[in-house]
Amino acid sequence: MPPAIALTIGGSDSGGGAGIQADLKTFLALQVHGCSAISCVTAQNTRGVTRVDALPPEALSAQIEAVLTDLPVAALKTGMLLNAGLIAATARALEPLALPRLIDPVMVSRAGAVLLEPEAIAAYRTLLLPLADLITPNLHEASLLSGCSIDGPAAVEVAAERLLALGPAAVLIKGGGLPQLRGRDYLLSRDGEGRWLEHAPVETPHTHGSGCTLGAAITAWRARGLGCSAAVVAAKIYVEGALRHSLAIGAGQGPLCHWHSLL
Repeated sequence: MPPAIALTIGGSDSGGGAGIQADLKTFLALQVHGCSAISCVTAQNTRGVTRVDALPPEALSAQIEAVLTDLPVAALKTGMLLNAGLIAATARALEPLALPRLIDPVMVSRAGAVLLEPEAIAAYRTLLLPLADLITPNLHEASLLSGCSIDGPAAVEVAAERLLALGPAAVLIKGGGLPQLRGRDYLLSRDGEGRWLEHAPVETPHTHGSGCTLGAAITAWRARGLGCSAAVVAAKIYVEGALRHSLAIGAGQGPLCHWHSLL
């Protein structure tokens, strides 16, 4: 039987800890064949990002078309889409697809660094979020998209309701940006009540790429046939293990160990 196939659309991380590289490593660890469409190229390492170059929207569209016209993609995710043109190109490609679509609205890092151009925020709201089976914002992104100030669990739940009103089928707000919410994420879907998903916080400074990895793991499990809620739970278990075996490499914040399940 051929393997499940997943597609990631996003940015390249030259340090290998996040973005397309983290997604493909995660797909492989979960026994899914990974395909990719690169939206932008970053020069970065464990100490930070020094340069970002966006590809033309036409180049991104061509990559997505090349994959989808040949390979039976079972689920996909988006990551870093730097500008409105790249977001629009992605939305056009995703709109006709009848498969699980995870939108990770990569706008602000967990530390608060802005990762997209200002006009792209409106494009996310109007073009991409309504196409999503699941969106996975961090606290900064959830606040930016919902217009809510988030300072605790109650505010997370309000923000999730507002985000759901923008059109996605489900919302997963990642709580790692607040000390009181470490290890806690909030899942809200149209067909069920909101629920807090928890695991014990992992004490490590090496968390680079954790958001990308979570989204990729959810996508991999969706490609393998799990429903949204079950895929989120399975993905959180995988990410917890990857954090517990995180890699202290480089002079800054190291990445997760994506192959921990093979140790």
